Amino acid sequence: DAKTNPFMFRYEAMQNDRVRYANQPIAVVIAETLEAATEGAALLAPTYEVEPARTGLDGNESFVPPAVGVGNPSALRHGDVDGALKTSAHAIDVTYETPAQYHNAMEPHGIVAQWDGDKLSIDTPTQGLVMMQARIAGLFGIPPGNVHIRSPFLGGGFGSKGLISGPVVLGLLAAKLVQRPVKLVLRRDQMYGPVGHRSPTRQRLRMATAKDGALTAIDHHAKVASSTFDDFFEPAANASHSLYASPAIAISHEAVRLDNGTPLFMRAPGEAPGSLALECAIDEMALACGMDPLAFRLKNYAEVEPISGRPFSSKALRECYTQGAERFGWAKRPLEPRQMRDENGFLVGWGMGTAIFPALMFAAEARAVLRRDGSATMETGAHDMGQGAWTALAQIAADALALGIDEVEFKAGTSDLPDAGIAGGSAHTATAGSAIHNAGAAVIAKLAELATSDQRSPLFGAGNAGVIARGGRLHRRDDDSRSESYVDILARAGLAEVEARGNGAIDPAAQANYAMQAHGAVFAEVKVDPELGQIRVSRMVGAFAAGRVINPRLVKSQYFGGMIWGISFTLHEEAITDRRSGRIMNANLAEYHVPVNADVPPMEALMIDEHDPYVNPLGIKGVGEIAITGSAGAVANAVWHATGVRVRRFPIRIDDLLKGGDG
Repeated sequence: DAKTNPFMFRYEAMQNDRVRYANQPIAVVIAETLEAATEGAALLAPTYEVEPARTGLDGNESFVPPAVGVGNPSALRHGDVDGALKTSAHAIDVTYETPAQYHNAMEPHGIVAQWDGDKLSIDTPTQGLVMMQARIAGLFGIPPGNVHIRSPFLGGGFGSKGLISGPVVLGLLAAKLVQRPVKLVLRRDQMYGPVGHRSPTRQRLRMATAKDGALTAIDHHAKVASSTFDDFFEPAANASHSLYASPAIAISHEAVRLDNGTPLFMRAPGEAPGSLALECAIDEMALACGMDPLAFRLKNYAEVEPISGRPFSSKALRECYTQGAERFGWAKRPLEPRQMRDENGFLVGWGMGTAIFPALMFAAEARAVLRRDGSATMETGAHDMGQGAWTALAQIAADALALGIDEVEFKAGTSDLPDAGIAGGSAHTATAGSAIHNAGAAVIAKLAELATSDQRSPLFGAGNAGVIARGGRLHRRDDDSRSESYVDILARAGLAEVEARGNGAIDPAAQANYAMQAHGAVFAEVKVDPELGQIRVSRMVGAFAAGRVINPRLVKSQYFGGMIWGISFTLHEEAITDRRSGRIMNANLAEYHVPVNADVPPMEALMIDEHDPYVNPLGIKGVGEIAITGSAGAVANAVWHATGVRVRRFPIRIDDLLKGGDG
């Protein structure tokens, strides 16, 4: 249950005759061909007793959730917020709304399943191989080892493929029923309901400052939604507890239960909508103080985590501000809006946002093997959903074994390999990479023990001084000329191979003593047609500090992806719900708008050097989600700077600008 496993959620698999939300599966038609199955489904004629649909954030009674996200407290308070608000020199009280958003990965959810007695073979995209294996084994009462899952690559995940969903279970049941292989794949419109989404939010931010612009209070309250049958509450207000220095900070949440599928993890859950509201409010607070938005952020720079007082394990945000602003040309930005136009007469606006995302890590295991023929293998059940995990992890494996990347066979993507943890929370490289690093160190240590305890080895007696691995050889630390190859060590020992396992998990002491976050700063330029209100993002610059960078090309690609999602969040994405039925009206890629190539401007992503000795053995922080958190606010603030219209409901529409905003 959810108390023992925070990633355990309920799903609909036709357990009863009650329909709880639109697009809930109510039947599965099994046929020889896709055409026959489609016709069979079309011929079904179910009848219903109709009840009013509860939709929207005002569609049901609200309550305080017991926790938000994965076991986080729903409220935190530090200092006298109300007192600071009453005695401030400057204050704002603003409310922002973000809509429900739905996953639209290139590859929809699907499964191919085949039973052989009580053994089950599955091909399916998943972000958590071993977790899914255990969940399926528990559902069907079979040993986990009887469930073999192949998931070498995913066509996008973004959180929606982290947990087993109802349609996947229906595919397993169908295969068991007919005792033949069954393939079940969701249509695009069927993904709007049973496989998770991002909750809508309504966020009220109250802020106060002293005369000099120093923050004296931040109060961030978020109203979110869950389903009627399970608990997942978007931790949107949590964006405010780690970023800006203030002696008084309060964050809180309330929730409603609606007739929709359960919202779940969606890229940067909590931080994406929360930071959009926070970064817009910070700009509004800077304006109230008559300060430049960057100067205001620097004035309120947090040297330690504001609520806890813990030092950061590393923090190069100041360098992100400096280098990003210089590259963008921020110093030329006029303070007042509607001051810049381009050669075509379009209004030009510049905005910025601060990026922040926790440096997470899960538990993982890897197995390393060195063979007498000079080859090596590294195994872990890692997931690659387009972020390049297999490339980055293979690089870590080669470094850990002190071999060329072409000399190491990297095995991943199946459930019979060591558990690589879940690929989520921007934690996969740190999680699986640490296990790989430790497995490599362990197998090298075994090899060193063989050599240094063998009188025939040139490394004999080097135990105290130690050895170092380089280029497929072990060298004495105190005499680099004395070395021996892996091949010779194993041959003389009469061993065909040597193997070792390594684990990766976050250090509880480091986690208790340090705040671990990745940071960044994003700068955006927009151009707005003054007569038509059409908005185009014309350029973006992001500067990010996320610890050690394993593969700069892959990291830059992730930053670009996050910045594009920020554009999408601010200007494009919105699921439109029919208030009468609860049905999503735009459940397709024609009307659920996401950016296409023509919407994406020239982008730059700067990688700011940052060394973190505490976050994990490799010093890695995740990069998959951080770039959303600064980008959405940067675009929204740029729209205000271009037009002088502050829109607080997203996505920003043309009519919002033409009628003068909603604030």
